[in-house]
Amino acid sequence: MSQASSSLSKLRSRKSRMVPRATAASESEIMERQREEMEMMEQSWRNQSSFSTSSSSVPDPLDEVDSEVASDIRTLIDPGFSVRNGHATEIGAQEASNRSTDADSAGSEEDGISDSDRQPLLSAARAAPDDVEVEGPDAVVVLQQLEENETSLAIMLQVLFPYIIAGFGTVGAGMVLDVVQHSPVFSNVTELFILVPALLGLKGNLEMTLASRLSTQANLGNMDSRREKFKMIGGNMALVQAQATVVGFLASMFAMIMGWIPKGEFPLEHALLLCASSMFTAAVASFVLGSLMVGVVLLSRRVNINPDNVATPIAASLGDLTTLALLAGVSSLLYSAIGKQEWLSPCIMGLFFLLLPLWIIIAVKNPYTNDVIYSGWTPVLSAMVISSLGGVILDAAVTAYHGIAVFQPVINGVGGNLVAVQASRISTYLHRRGRPGEMPPGISKGCANPFTFFFGSSVNSRAARVLLLLVVPGHLIFIYTIYYMKAGHTSITILFNVFYLLAALMQVILLLYISQWMVHFIWRKGEDPDNVAIPYLTAIGDLLGTGFLALAFHLLYLIGDRDADLGE
Repeated sequence: MSQASSSLSKLRSRKSRMVPRATAASESEIMERQREEMEMMEQSWRNQSSFSTSSSSVPDPLDEVDSEVASDIRTLIDPGFSVRNGHATEIGAQEASNRSTDADSAGSEEDGISDSDRQPLLSAARAAPDDVEVEGPDAVVVLQQLEENETSLAIMLQVLFPYIIAGFGTVGAGMVLDVVQHSPVFSNVTELFILVPALLGLKGNLEMTLASRLSTQANLGNMDSRREKFKMIGGNMALVQAQATVVGFLASMFAMIMGWIPKGEFPLEHALLLCASSMFTAAVASFVLGSLMVGVVLLSRRVNINPDNVATPIAASLGDLTTLALLAGVSSLLYSAIGKQEWLSPCIMGLFFLLLPLWIIIAVKNPYTNDVIYSGWTPVLSAMVISSLGGVILDAAVTAYHGIAVFQPVINGVGGNLVAVQASRISTYLHRRGRPGEMPPGISKGCANPFTFFFGSSVNSRAARVLLLLVVPGHLIFIYTIYYMKAGHTSITILFNVFYLLAALMQVILLLYISQWMVHFIWRKGEDPDNVAIPYLTAIGDLLGTGFLALAFHLLYLIGDRDADLGE
């Protein structure tokens, strides 16, 4: 070993003397000379270590050499092999050639060197540990893998709690509507019933759309920067206020037209009451719920919960209750002011009209909402019309069956919550795999086979099954909550449960299937489903839910389940 040490000392001095000679001799000659010298040294070391009984008991002479020289020695000895732990591993000829032309570089990389190698030939490129944050395209790949591996149980555990909380919110809204339907303002200005689905639908048109946009951005990692986070939140809140003001005004105009058609006249004081009540309710409820959505998405991101599973149900948990309470309160106040403070309704309308240009300017100048402020009106206004058609059905049904009022927010709210979760998940799925207009491989261009959609193995099919399984137990909980709180005008019988649950199942099955087709259709057109899909889906849910519920009550009446409360 002493000879080996002295030889290594000579090698070091020779290496240092070789540098100035490089100016006189060609690089190839120097490399050849180094190779011959290193082969001689390696042969000497191998002869000495061959007398050992165990190769592991003899220390590698290169352990005593500094890492740079050791790397040069190992590389120059044999460019076609790496010597590790006494074993020779063949590497590709191309890799060997590349290393031989760059022999003085100790930082080369070799694929396939594991962390368990005691003395790796070269510094290996290792995978990032689990606790290191991955950014850029690699982060998207990791998120795609996590998404595909998400189990049905994991989806259910994340969705269940917000779903139940949101359901109790709709129960509270139903109880409020059940009470206020007998109030003077709702009895004398029945067009308020037409406003109910349209204003409750704002959580789908605006708040759930906001939640879906923020959830997608959070899942893509675009809300990690504090500056971008506040810019995104500010622009979206201004956008929501602008849309709420316009939708509130137009919804009241639609209700007035529906009230004018049968009679050919509509009192001016009732028109002002409808406009002021609708605009106030829409703007204030959107501000409160929008702020709540921002907090939910940020908190979900912090605790590693998928915001798609949580944000949209929580948007509805207080949405229906808050909206109905505001509508009932402000409409009652304005109704009592008729003949006394006639200026109150016009002042409320004027205030929100004055604020409207401010919200539009903020949204236009914000890069995150600039496109939406121009292109996001069609789905919002179309959804308002669809929801208002459901309001026309409700207005007629409440007159015949008072017991329907307490269940209308429940069936519509639950259906809208579930389909919003599904639409938000599908949108995030597509965003992680491309840009709008570019369909990922393996996705059909037309309508999916219903059997494949509900019983397939994809993560979206698993989510649809989970959401569908929540319908029956969830509605049973909500029905009997209403029953034990002695609310409503309908006795809960087995026959009622059957018809009610059939109506709820038909609504959710249709909504989930429509969501798959609609989100893909919007994506193929090059538009963002986060801005378009949920307003349409929740509005269709309002129309289907109100229609199926009215049909269920009518069938119960026809087949003789006419308890004293059904039609009161």
